[in-house]
Amino acid sequence: MTGTDDRRGSHTRNDISGGVYFNTVVQGANVTLQLPATIPAALTGMPAPSPAFTGREPEEDALLTALGPDPSSTAARQVIAGLPGVGKTELVLQVAHRALGTTGLLPGGVLFIDLFGYDERRRVGPHRALGSLLRALAVPDECVPEDVEGRATLYRSVLATYAAEGRRILLVLDNAMDSAQVRPLLPGDPGLPVLITSRHTLSDLGARVLDLSVLGQQAAVELIGRNLRSVVGPADTRVAGEPAAAAELAALCGRLPLALSIVSALLADIPTRPLSSMATALNDARRRLGRLSREDLAVRAAFDLSYRHLRPDQAGLFRLLALNPGPDLATEAVARLAGTAPEDTEELLLPLARGHFVEPGPSYGRWRMHDLMRLYADELCRAEDEPHEREAATDRLYRHYLGNAHAADTHVDAGLPPAPLFPGRDAALAWLDAERHNLRAAALAAPGLGRPEALVRLQSSLLEFHSLRRYFDEFAELAGAALVAVRSSDDPVLRDTEASILNNLGTARRELRRFDDASASYREALALHEQDGDSFSAAATLTNLGLTYQQMNRPEEAADMLREALDRYPPEADPRARGMAYNNLGKALHDLRRLPEAAEAFAEDIAICRTAGDRRGEGIALNNLGMVLRDMGQYGAAVEAHEDALAAAEETGDLHSAGLALSNSGLALAMDRDERGPREAIDRLTRARDILESLGDEHMAALAQSHLGLVLIRAGQPSEAIAPLTSVVETSRRAGDPYTAAMTLTNLGTALELSGRYEDAVRAQTESVALYRQLGERHHEAKALLNLGLALRRTDDLAAAQDAFRESAAAFRETGDEQLLTQILRLHDETGRMRTRQLPGWLRRSGPRTPGP
Repeated sequence: MTGTDDRRGSHTRNDISGGVYFNTVVQGANVTLQLPATIPAALTGMPAPSPAFTGREPEEDALLTALGPDPSSTAARQVIAGLPGVGKTELVLQVAHRALGTTGLLPGGVLFIDLFGYDERRRVGPHRALGSLLRALAVPDECVPEDVEGRATLYRSVLATYAAEGRRILLVLDNAMDSAQVRPLLPGDPGLPVLITSRHTLSDLGARVLDLSVLGQQAAVELIGRNLRSVVGPADTRVAGEPAAAAELAALCGRLPLALSIVSALLADIPTRPLSSMATALNDARRRLGRLSREDLAVRAAFDLSYRHLRPDQAGLFRLLALNPGPDLATEAVARLAGTAPEDTEELLLPLARGHFVEPGPSYGRWRMHDLMRLYADELCRAEDEPHEREAATDRLYRHYLGNAHAADTHVDAGLPPAPLFPGRDAALAWLDAERHNLRAAALAAPGLGRPEALVRLQSSLLEFHSLRRYFDEFAELAGAALVAVRSSDDPVLRDTEASILNNLGTARRELRRFDDASASYREALALHEQDGDSFSAAATLTNLGLTYQQMNRPEEAADMLREALDRYPPEADPRARGMAYNNLGKALHDLRRLPEAAEAFAEDIAICRTAGDRRGEGIALNNLGMVLRDMGQYGAAVEAHEDALAAAEETGDLHSAGLALSNSGLALAMDRDERGPREAIDRLTRARDILESLGDEHMAALAQSHLGLVLIRAGQPSEAIAPLTSVVETSRRAGDPYTAAMTLTNLGTALELSGRYEDAVRAQTESVALYRQLGERHHEAKALLNLGLALRRTDDLAAAQDAFRESAAAFRETGDEQLLTQILRLHDETGRMRTRQLPGWLRRSGPRTPGP
């Protein structure tokens, strides 16, 4: 380095050879260096990328795009954040190596430095980092300033010089702990690309943040396979040979790349070890973290590095979070768990989220933990917190869940006075929706925590909510678990709840169409109620049992049980209970074709519901009344009843009842030939089917689809009805539902006949007749026989057609349907005359067709 004092120009000029041009680095002076002819080796000295990398293609492409030379269209600075072991460094290495291989993108190379931010022994501070970076940029040691500020100024000048000379460099700052460690290392030019990895979000660097999540399930399985093939060789086919075990391993590792790599290494050590053996070893949650280690790789060790930097109050809260049995926590629930104020709790949660000890949940104010991080917190909680502290925290959390669940139930159950904890029904339902999975998990975990009464109380508080939302699998699960708990308890208070739990279990099973199991549960409950002399509960159980028999297509027995239930209710009993009995009786009477009596029973229930202010129950009864009115030929009144039912369902948020009302109103509209026409009917039935399918009610969705086919027939589009009706028949057969199959086959036969497929129509109607005969459904058998006769006439088999009409007439006489009897007798006589004249089939009148129910 040489310097000259130029007095005429009043400045000093320093000429430096064998180095780099720095730009202005000292105020009042210029330093000029010659760039080296080739890129220094340090600029391409990154670690090699893993050959097993997978599952990050979208993130990789996005980051590569961000490295483009046009800073106006991309974010040149990127922070890749995520929990320990999620693969941040590997992603950056893959991107950097791809960028180096892209012609013209990074002619200056890549400058990589591991800052070891979370390792106190190896952490690289700004002073040391800047010295290393300057030396990597070919700045001689004697030119590197001693102070941080001088080094930072020189460093930025050198980077800018490389860029100005067409040697744009990518800077990779790996494993940074905080912004203070990173900020002095950032280039002065915001357009120069920088990739920063950190376990903390580092959202205050003016960089775009990519929060890296765990791998998807398929990618996690693929990573195990790729790791094994890269180490053992292509002959290792264990992942392909044990797909279920591979999927289980991926799940047990929480799809965390570090854990997956450790498992892969352990499997590679013993190429004969089955994946199922490794899965069995990891299934023990208490020992899983210990087993996820191999030499210098360990999940627990990676977590430890982050945990050491938490303040005591943050660490204490982190440990307590593992006590929640559910998948996530609201801030309010965390506050109750920790015994702190909500505003103080959020101040503790935010740094935990920035460090990826917790993650923001699906909505604002909710928090969750990765499975392995949760196991880590649980280990620490057991090791560092006293048993009485854990017990007190758990008690606070359960009091929160139990109290809020009961308060919410008072807004969902119209028979309870609403608690002031929630401002209204919508708020109560919103809380239940948000906490549904936590409440289920807390209930199921309660017996193991010595709290069986919490399970019993929660299953009771969630009954109306589960029914409204149609979560009957969860309903049955909680009731079944509660039954086991009370039967194994010595507490007489808990034992006294056995009958009511059996009744609840029966209801869940009935809604799941497990009718035999439901009947058994109800009968056990009935025996206990009668043993205790509880006439009200016995009557309520008979009401449920009667409905079960009605749904089993045993209407006579159902009607007898429901009348007995009405007789048993004490005079002072809740009138809504009697209303439900009337509603169920109306269904049985409808099945028995005693339509005026059925209408009266539904009217009784509607009146009771209106007096009690039970709008949801009113809507259900109105919908049932509409179906009776439709079968009585009062189509306009039926439409009105169904539309009132739809309004009630929408007011109360009862989506299932809304779907049923849409389905039934669509059918009634079509039969009424309402001025709104078939298009409105088809639209309603399509919406109904979609709603019921979304709720998982395959049976009622199939019924709506069947109605849709019938409306298409009535709208003169029989060929378009064939596909949906055929689909319903197949679904009903798979579900073992002969009633829906028989009804739909009748309509399908009609669609086939009107489409000119006469032989197919005869086969469909014949099968429908046979199913109705097996079910003992004489009235519907009569209708199917009528339609069979019409189809047979189309095939010129007039003798068989006349026989079908004769059998149909006999059945209509038995069921007392005078209107259809008159029509069938006319068809029978007309067919006889046709046999005499032997008119060609295309001249024969087809006569009226009767739809399925």
